Amino acid sequence: MKYHLVVNDNANIRIDKYISDNISELSRSYIQQLISDKSVLVNGNPCKSNYKIKENDIIDIDYEEPKELDVIPENIPLDIVYEDESIIIVNKPKNMVVHPSAGHESGTLVNALLYHCKDSLSSINGVIRPGIVHRIDMNTTGLLVICKNDNAHKILAEQLKEHSITRKYHAICYGIIKEDGTVNAPIGRHPVDRKKMAINHKNGRDAITHYKVLKHFSKGYTYIECSLETGRTHQIRVHMASIGHPILGDDVYGPQKTKIKNLTGQTLHAKTLGFIHPDTNKYIEFDSPLPDYFQQLIDSL
Repeated sequence: MKYHLVVNDNANIRIDKYISDNISELSRSYIQQLISDKSVLVNGNPCKSNYKIKENDIIDIDYEEPKELDVIPENIPLDIVYEDESIIIVNKPKNMVVHPSAGHESGTLVNALLYHCKDSLSSINGVIRPGIVHRIDMNTTGLLVICKNDNAHKILAEQLKEHSITRKYHAICYGIIKEDGTVNAPIGRHPVDRKKMAINHKNGRDAITHYKVLKHFSKGYTYIECSLETGRTHQIRVHMASIGHPILGDDVYGPQKTKIKNLTGQTLHAKTLGFIHPDTNKYIEFDSPLPDYFQQLIDSL
């Protein structure tokens, strides 16, 4: 798919915003990815996301049109923590992808939600991600809130934007972390490996993670609680790796192999989730116990 835009005014705004304002089907984050991939040219040359357009600039955009997947409801058991007319809180297990994508067309949380909720899911994020306000990685366990109508979705999305939602994660890290701390470092796409995220001061977005030491283990690991101010992709995993304490079991941002037998994926659990309910306007909070494998690992360490 190709677009050809000619700038007719001297708006002096960032190119990613200009394109998203003029081509509604492209999200700003996707445009930034296209720019990083050099699929956006200004006057025949690649540019950066913060480039400010000028009058008579010629913008060429080349991208693959996304294929719509047929998302089929599947009778997959859900661990439902809470449910009412507007929201549903689920405790996601390890090895479950949140929404369908290439290579994961079935068996996702969305497939299960479509079976459980029928037509009662918000439509804001389209057919691939109905009701999905935020995500956690396939190998991360824990709490997610899903919206059943567009009004609830808009209210919770605004709370996410304002960083007013409580999100606390428990994790086991490599090494001994001596004291509590905060990582304040922007996260963006890795400059070489497009499947990874990285600390990116030029093109990254603000990201803040607070961590608290819960316990030290004699074998050289630390049990921590992380509180998120922001919600960037792989945020905790990238931030903890950046200070030399990657998450145990994370073979993307940490060691390829671990000494812990039969451990699959990172030891990261979304334990606490709190927000203002979109209907009652009152704060509610939920807590999820550690999954069995996680608790058994703590006991063994």
